[in-house]
Amino acid sequence: MNKKLLIDTQLFTPKGTLLTEGKVSPRGNPIVGGILATAEVKNGNGRYYSKELWEREIDKYKKFVNNNNATGELDHPESQIVNLKNVSHNIIKIFWENNNVMGEIEILPTPSGNILKTLIENNITVGVSSRGMGSLQELHNGMLEVQDDFELLCWDFVSTPSNPDSWIHPLKESLNESQIQNFNKYSKVNSIITEILCEKGTCPVL
Repeated sequence: MNKKLLIDTQLFTPKGTLLTEGKVSPRGNPIVGGILATAEVKNGNGRYYSKELWEREIDKYKKFVNNNNATGELDHPESQIVNLKNVSHNIIKIFWENNNVMGEIEILPTPSGNILKTLIENNITVGVSSRGMGSLQELHNGMLEVQDDFELLCWDFVSTPSNPDSWIHPLKESLNESQIQNFNKYSKVNSIITEILCEKGTCPVL
């Protein structure tokens, strides 16, 4: 089977209130923790990862954690490499809780990291997304099983709109209540990002 880039996203719900409690890394950067992935279930993309497969990849990934370079990006890169100019965070601890892959994540003081920190502090919903290379096999029930050739690359943070099309040129008068909430959330995200990018007195064209 041909390997392809596999990106699987789930909502990221920080475990506890680590940012507001002021937990920081040895470098003084804020830490947030939560579920990175779940094994033995059909995910939102219709894919299934066995626990054995995740255990193998987590064991391999720990070398990056131990070497302090388990970095990831903000937003969805369609690439097999981590682009350093977009790095927002570094995973400093990874472990299991039942079938959940858990992580403690250091938010870095980079441009992308500052945006991520501000979004989380303002309770903006973000997703955490595994990025890897692998092939799929369709099972009898239509579920796609990730095969043994899967290779985990990293985890990224991404936006997770329930309906992306509702965020394009919306006419507020024609939106239902749920779409208005999505539009307001999108507007708040844009406002936060603009404030961060313009804080030094020069604003890029957005």
